[in-house]
Amino acid sequence: MKTTSDLRRLREKAGLSVRELARQIGESHTNVSYWERSGQLPRSDKLTAIAKALGVSVEELLGEPKVRRAATPAGKTRQVFESVSRLPRRQQQKIIEVVEALIAQHGRA
Repeated sequence: MKTTSDLRRLREKAGLSVRELARQIGESHTNVSYWERSGQLPRSDKLTAIAKALGVSVEELLGEPKVRRAATPAGKTRQVFESVSRLPRRQQQKIIEVVEALIAQHGRA
């Protein structure tokens, strides 16, 4: 946790009291209060339980930025591009050229 208020902010965002969070993770409420006030990290065996109770990742709990998933094609587009990836390189390149030309043309319309 970057600051002393991170755990508290996440707990309040989750709508939990100190006692409720403590109950969910099997810890005393005084320990949860201590972690919030001092900024000290809980024992590593408690991090996963706290993150789960707060609905965040362990990384977010520790103050790391939320990881954004890379956008990938979905549905039929994904299936087609997976099939294309199995073609020989020369054929893949021709398909890429056609798709890029269509994208460029669409951008001008």
